[in-house]
Amino acid sequence: MKIIDITRPLSGSTVVYPGDTPPVFTQHDQGQYLISDIRINSHSGTHIDAPVHYLKTGDTIDTIPLSHLVGPCRVLDVSQSGVEISEPVIRGRVDGKSRILLKTAFSTCTTFREDYPSLTHDAACYLIKKGVHCVGIDSFSIEAFICDGAVHRELLGHDCVIIELLDLSAVGEGDYIMAALPLRLSGLDGSPARVILLQDGVQT
Repeated sequence: MKIIDITRPLSGSTVVYPGDTPPVFTQHDQGQYLISDIRINSHSGTHIDAPVHYLKTGDTIDTIPLSHLVGPCRVLDVSQSGVEISEPVIRGRVDGKSRILLKTAFSTCTTFREDYPSLTHDAACYLIKKGVHCVGIDSFSIEAFICDGAVHRELLGHDCVIIELLDLSAVGEGDYIMAALPLRLSGLDGSPARVILLQDGVQT
């Protein structure tokens, strides 16, 4: 199988959402070995949101079902849809998949901008209706910069985990096997994650 890494590199220069703590990596030479101190926000780089992130109750990042994060997925290319990914844009394209990744025009962006592509509330409701348990996007957030949290609450409140800030620039629309694994951080609201796609041998 071909392995495609869709994780953004995480470093001290990684762009962050306004108000979030930038990553800080400090490496120490201990003579016989190197060791590093790492300071990161739970939503640094490519990361996964647990329900408790917005609901303040429910699953934390260490208790979300891993079955939501590993298995067949579909990448939808919505890069020509502008900043709002609405229900008509994705209607009829989910085709029974429980894991959906949204490829927008943001995958190649490395600086923050407020008009990043995001999912509308009607599209979130549509994904829940279709039985989606994981939705990912390559922009900073699944929800618009100016928002009330309704999209997050709709998804997370219906057992749908969110992956944000993917790198889908080298990925075409189609079906893959996905593995998205967060750190097992006890009781936390989110975690950076390594996310990969496997191509060929895709099951339905």
